[in-house]
Amino acid sequence: MRRTFIHSLLLISTVLCASSCYKSPEMTLEEIEAYRASANNDLIQKSVSKPWKDEPWVNGKVGGTWNGTISADPKTFNILIAERDNSSTPILAPLLVPLIDYNPVKKEWQPYAASFEIKTDEQNDKLDLIYTLRDDLYWSFYGAPEKKIKVTSDDVVFWYNEILCDEEMGSSAYNSQFMDLKDGSEGIITCEKIDDRSFVFHFPAIIAEPLLHTSMTFGPSFIYKKAKDEGGAKKVKDILSIETDPKTIPSVGEYFITEYTPGQRVVYERNPDYYKKDDAGEGINYPQKKVYQIVSEPNTNFLLFKEGKIETFAPSPEQLEEIVNGAKNFENDGYTVFNSAGGLSAPFFAFNQNPKNKDEPYYKWFTKKEFRQAMSCLINRERIISQSYRGIGEPKYNFFPEPNAFFNADIKLEYRFSHAHARKLLESAGFVKKEDGFLYDDEGKKVEFNLSITPSGAVISDIAQIICDECKKEGITINVVQIDFQKLIEQLTATYDWQTSILALGGGSLFPTQGSNVWLSSGNLHMWNPLQKEPATEWEARVDKLYKEASCIVDAEKARPLWDEYQKIILEQCPIIYLIRNRSFFAINNRWDLRNVYFDNIVGAETQHVFIREVK
Repeated sequence: MRRTFIHSLLLISTVLCASSCYKSPEMTLEEIEAYRASANNDLIQKSVSKPWKDEPWVNGKVGGTWNGTISADPKTFNILIAERDNSSTPILAPLLVPLIDYNPVKKEWQPYAASFEIKTDEQNDKLDLIYTLRDDLYWSFYGAPEKKIKVTSDDVVFWYNEILCDEEMGSSAYNSQFMDLKDGSEGIITCEKIDDRSFVFHFPAIIAEPLLHTSMTFGPSFIYKKAKDEGGAKKVKDILSIETDPKTIPSVGEYFITEYTPGQRVVYERNPDYYKKDDAGEGINYPQKKVYQIVSEPNTNFLLFKEGKIETFAPSPEQLEEIVNGAKNFENDGYTVFNSAGGLSAPFFAFNQNPKNKDEPYYKWFTKKEFRQAMSCLINRERIISQSYRGIGEPKYNFFPEPNAFFNADIKLEYRFSHAHARKLLESAGFVKKEDGFLYDDEGKKVEFNLSITPSGAVISDIAQIICDECKKEGITINVVQIDFQKLIEQLTATYDWQTSILALGGGSLFPTQGSNVWLSSGNLHMWNPLQKEPATEWEARVDKLYKEASCIVDAEKARPLWDEYQKIILEQCPIIYLIRNRSFFAINNRWDLRNVYFDNIVGAETQHVFIREVK
């Protein structure tokens, strides 16, 4: 199992169901719940529920070719540059190993590349996190076993100090080295070599989750240091471009990249030096080869899976019944479908409150709490669930997900679907619906704005149209604009010239301190108004204060009241409005042994230990 605990923008790529199954909003709550349950039951009963519970892994065998798809070509083979490119990061992931990983079942961190020890100095409010690398980690080269180079602490120390923490490098992790201290000053988390295998992170204060701050992967220092010594940050960014022969790139992970054909495929070969072994001493990277076709059209994946040309498939609501009803759950034929509970995260509706746009009418609207709350009251989540997700989902009303230690079931969004409540909130903020049927602000300007979505599938388009339809009933005009994902990212993080959007964040927030780049006013993904030098509002200042105080409290019970207030403020202010948590399904070809395959809403599809089935 491997997880990445950072918040990043995700492209939502699901497809609208062909026929509406929406029922009237006049239905009672009991009728809605019964309707949703009936929609869920048939598909769930025909699929397999198998969440990961930390079971022991079955020893597998090496062999076979795993076939899959990726949605876009990589833009680079440079780990640093890949940070900001959703297509390149997963392509390079099989070449890397994180220092540690979190076990959500045991709720504890476990060693991967290194073991760890935490030492606290309560008298001086200091903390040291000492890592010791495994003794069997190597940077290996494809086809050249004699060339492998041992991984040392120099790799990690260089990567942290000279790549992630060098502002000129432009790493998204740069700000993570800084800590706000109790006296109002700023401290820095530093990294120091102890010996060839050991290194230490010095924290300027005791914090609750130091391991979360250092759950990192790293690159080979012998390549990146040479480039930096020769030409600084510019040279580092120029190396390992997409023109590089991928066979020359070293791997410490499960696989080598052995072929990249633009627009066609990426091919991996098993790394025999991969450190992680099963009980029989065999590397758990069982498939000998992995081939990923580059397929930009989601419907093509559907066809490839049905033809048996790729191993797994995550069906959209439109495809769900066909996939589930077509499953053949017997050996060496067909495929098996797994289901999971509702996702930990959810897509959300966001408003641009950046003062760069203060002369635009929408800026005045979006910065009014009552307007945002009214918009939340106009989100018909039950309609979205029924119409767009075939009833397989539930509203997202809480802030933290259930597996988060500070989840509080009593802290919920109050501003739920109600046109009457929305009208009251709008009237209280000076908005008036005139005889022409349109809503106007207190300066007589008609309320009309754009909603940007990516052309990633019909579900997100349908959600946008549902929002438009409900808002139109209150006289609000919303223009849906499709925009390229990378362009949208540019607007969110650089030009700030967007109005509203439907987005999603990765990460799942198993820890309350995840998402510091989103929820802190200084964060680069504090998307409604990022990179604030000082909090723009009193509520943002209070959220900052609560976050910083609570993140330094080791005792969970002492921290709980602070995290409770933190959640309440965000749900009250509605800077973004969560929509729904859809239930997920996952299909896998039965030619693979499924004993090591799991699927749930925390880990997702667990296939790291999968191996080819023996034909009987």
